[in-house]
Amino acid sequence: MKRARIGIIGTGWWAVENHIPALRDNPHCELVAVNRLGKAELGQIQSRFGIEHGYEDYAAMLREVPLDGVIVASPHVLHHEHALAAIQAGCHVLVEKPLATTASDAREIVAAAAERGREIVVPYGWNFKHFSARAAELIASGAIGRVEHVVLQMASALGDLMAGEPMKETEGAMFRPPASTWADPKRAGGYGWGQLVHALGLLFKIADIEPEEVFAMVGRSPAGVDYYDAAVVRFANGATGSLSGSSTVPKHRGFQIDLRIFGSEGMLLLDIERERLEVSRRDGTDEIVPIAAGAGAYSCIEPVNLLVDICRGLHPRNESPGVVGMRAVEVLDALYRSAESGRVEKV
Repeated sequence: MKRARIGIIGTGWWAVENHIPALRDNPHCELVAVNRLGKAELGQIQSRFGIEHGYEDYAAMLREVPLDGVIVASPHVLHHEHALAAIQAGCHVLVEKPLATTASDAREIVAAAAERGREIVVPYGWNFKHFSARAAELIASGAIGRVEHVVLQMASALGDLMAGEPMKETEGAMFRPPASTWADPKRAGGYGWGQLVHALGLLFKIADIEPEEVFAMVGRSPAGVDYYDAAVVRFANGATGSLSGSSTVPKHRGFQIDLRIFGSEGMLLLDIERERLEVSRRDGTDEIVPIAAGAGAYSCIEPVNLLVDICRGLHPRNESPGVVGMRAVEVLDALYRSAESGRVEKV
């Protein structure tokens, strides 16, 4: 079977720290081309990792280098442009979170991929854990009945990044996350686009519900982006939801994601920080799903390997498809519009 030929658009901090090592460790692919701005930085990447083709112009890379798949790891506001170009070039794509920064752009990416028979992988690392798969099975099987209410909380130790300061954990890295991506309110900076999107991706993998309208308020960082997010959501099936996001967890603590889904026959609890998955039913029949210590730690290798397998024609199950990323963007688009308008905003 052929080896997948992969290219990367936007080869910055996360691509260098995660995507390139994952591709190099996978014997079934070749990383044949990378794109980023900055001739010196591009040369540094090619030299360090032995990559044949390097381009500052992503369109030239797509035009000149035969590729099966493309990883889009550019700044948030460029995902739509770059993902569409890669799909139109005939490639399967892994598009970093958020899939796009407007609902209409996210829908266009999903529609373009469907039209051309291409797959989209949105690398929500927690979506690839066994416990999230089991949670989705429980909800789909009716273990808690009809979904009626959702409580979703996420918090991270990224106050420095959202304040426009260097991220402490990236000291010594080849590149560091730029403030222009993470802390510029005009370029989709802030906690919602940067982090709460993870929790929303997990929700929409587990529960097949569609957002309909959002009312939100935010607390601002010194850079003017959202440090804190508070929102209520109405879903198309009539269910309600409460969302919370915070970027100011102390650095010595890990991620917090707490998801509680209440249904007509019971509730599901998924607490990633404390590694708990439980279903409690009104008839008293409960289920506790064991999660091994450490299994809740964030990892993003599986999405990269999934892209490779898709490009090889293996037709693996996509645990984080474009529609999941699209629904997350729909919520965030409405959340940010509501925070500005002070009104309930339609998705």
